[in-house]
Amino acid sequence: MLPSRVHRRRLRMVLASVLSVIFAMAMTGQAHADPTIPEVEAHLDELWQQAEPMIEEYNAVHEQYLKNKAKQDELEAAIAPYKAQLDAAQDKIGAMAARAYMGGQADAINVILGAASPRQLVEQLGYLDGAARLQTEQLSAVIHAKVAFDAQKGPIDTLVNDLAAQDADLAAKRKAIEERLDELQALRIQAYGTSGGIGATRPWVCPAEYLPTPGYKAAAFACGEIGKPYVWGAAGPRTYDCSGLTMVAWQHAGVYLPHNAAEQRRSMPYVNRADLQIGDLVFYYSGLSHVAIYVGDGKVVHAPRSGDVVRMVLMDRGAYIHSFGRP
Repeated sequence: MLPSRVHRRRLRMVLASVLSVIFAMAMTGQAHADPTIPEVEAHLDELWQQAEPMIEEYNAVHEQYLKNKAKQDELEAAIAPYKAQLDAAQDKIGAMAARAYMGGQADAINVILGAASPRQLVEQLGYLDGAARLQTEQLSAVIHAKVAFDAQKGPIDTLVNDLAAQDADLAAKRKAIEERLDELQALRIQAYGTSGGIGATRPWVCPAEYLPTPGYKAAAFACGEIGKPYVWGAAGPRTYDCSGLTMVAWQHAGVYLPHNAAEQRRSMPYVNRADLQIGDLVFYYSGLSHVAIYVGDGKVVHAPRSGDVVRMVLMDRGAYIHSFGRP
């Protein structure tokens, strides 16, 4: 479903807010040549909590666009036989027109051939003197089928066009944010040094223990992706965003998840913290804008944010945990 106009306006407001924060941060970074590591990380965390909901919205809209585009392609394939029948019908009309002309019925034929729509053509066929009833019924059946198909295809075309426009709009917003984040990442590298401050991306055993479960399979895949860069809207194999990582991890366990943290949350039952198992998903923030995969012993693997890489961290690392789920 397309986001409402109110929702789109809210997204634009969030974008404006995010960009203003980024700009202010960039200016601050220029004014202070040596920002401290805690200052840079605090700014990044504040920025990302505002930016990540838009990233997840982009993922949801883009995924819906692809689904509807596939449906449009299926419909177009389904209409191919009707197109062949319509081509044959047009040939019949031409033959009928020639016979009518020879019989002095050219005016009636001109009316028919000048019909503005298939429906009007069906109506006009009744005026064709000399047309065989069987021919008329055959042509009417084909044209009615085309009209019925157009009635089904029209809304899909409209939806795909709307989604494509919004997909392009969100992609433009994504590009603008990413450019500003590159500036902020330069400050981060400056604060951390040439290592980029990545540190140990896998400081513990990952997963914490072996289990013969689908969850373990998903978690083990995520552990194997540690170190790969975060990229908005990405779902492997070389780059990921947060929901892209959890989606692909569970695909390796035979479970499909949507490419959106909030949609993933809605697709699975809740799990109590005391019942967490390896492979369960951990959802963060009140807006469900971030998701990680539990790998045991109080640790998760996640794709944090632009400029960072997939890494293993403490589940309780200061971010608000919304809930837990099991695909």
